[in-house]
Amino acid sequence: MSSSARPIEDHGPRTSGARVERDGGAHADGVPAGDGHAGSLPRQPDAEDAFAGADAHSRRVRWVLGGFAGLLVVGSLTATATGAVDISPAQTVAVLLGVLGVSVPDTVLGVDLTVTGQQEAVLLAIRLPRVLLGMVVGAGLAVAGAVLQGLFRNALADPGLIGVSSGASLGAAVAIIVGLATALGPAGIALFAFGGGLATTLIVYRIATRRGRTSVTTMLLAGIAVNALCGAAVGSLVLFADDGQLRDLTFWTLGSLGGASWSTVGVTVIFVGLALAITPWLARSLDAMLLGEAEAAHLGIRTERVKAVCVSLAALAVAAATAAAGLVGFVGLVAPHIVRLSIGPGHRALLPGAALSGAALVVVADLFSRVILDPIEVPIGIVTALSGAPFFLWLLLRERPESFA
Repeated sequence: MSSSARPIEDHGPRTSGARVERDGGAHADGVPAGDGHAGSLPRQPDAEDAFAGADAHSRRVRWVLGGFAGLLVVGSLTATATGAVDISPAQTVAVLLGVLGVSVPDTVLGVDLTVTGQQEAVLLAIRLPRVLLGMVVGAGLAVAGAVLQGLFRNALADPGLIGVSSGASLGAAVAIIVGLATALGPAGIALFAFGGGLATTLIVYRIATRRGRTSVTTMLLAGIAVNALCGAAVGSLVLFADDGQLRDLTFWTLGSLGGASWSTVGVTVIFVGLALAITPWLARSLDAMLLGEAEAAHLGIRTERVKAVCVSLAALAVAAATAAAGLVGFVGLVAPHIVRLSIGPGHRALLPGAALSGAALVVVADLFSRVILDPIEVPIGIVTALSGAPFFLWLLLRERPESFA
């Protein structure tokens, strides 16, 4: 037989790619792939690995959310117990139970729970509204930041980008300079700040919308321009302010929870609570928007409606929070990003995590503002800026392109 007619079997056994696939990943020498021997093929992930990974992520989400909730509880109890009038956390719990109609004995496990009239008055009229307002303001700012970061597909996005904060500042400046702060008190400033924030957001949204389609890039650029215009307008109004008005405007722009009252808490809860109640329904849409508008549209997401709802809810929450507490910066940037670094970008867990982390951040920041230079109260905006600005710089260094590193 000629060499050209020699059967292929005469060449001996071979280890082709087809044989490797047919043998289920076995190596040529019979060693299964992925057993640690040199030259073995890596084991492909299977359904069991996927379920194990999902279960581990779920446990991580529960731990992270539970940690933020615990930090919020501890921070709130510490904030209510700290001040010129000594009130222990146990006494705080006793007063709260008494408000709910639960009778509390004077002593439990050797802990004295008796509360004087002064302690109860300070707790219910001053400290508790302040802590609750801090929770609502922090949750509103953080959730608004998480929504806008998902909408802009940029983890460095901030609620101030759409002009709501600068509009609120302009509204508050008008109220103070015109004299409504004297006539109507803090309610006049809050009303004008709320209206100014919503008005500037509407202007930015209308500029970015053409023929029924909204450009996110144009919205960002329009927000920058409106922020500059509002800043110039506030600066112009300052020229006509007297010393008292200038002091009021300065302290308002630095942020403070010192004016907290039950009426302020109630009004803020209505607007911020409405935004917080609706945003979880946007979780799936925001996850799809992270892929891009075209991809989200292919998945059945009504992108234009999602953009309008996201901007409206963010403006509502930020305007209400700013009207109640003044300008409190970096919460909308820092809080959602901390959660994103902990549990990933999925908005189903990110939104409630941002609410808890933002609430805890503002409550703890307000506690520091009261005790760091006691008896002087540092504006909370200074505390959040001192903690948030370094974090923002770290994010910039972390997110910069490799070619710039």
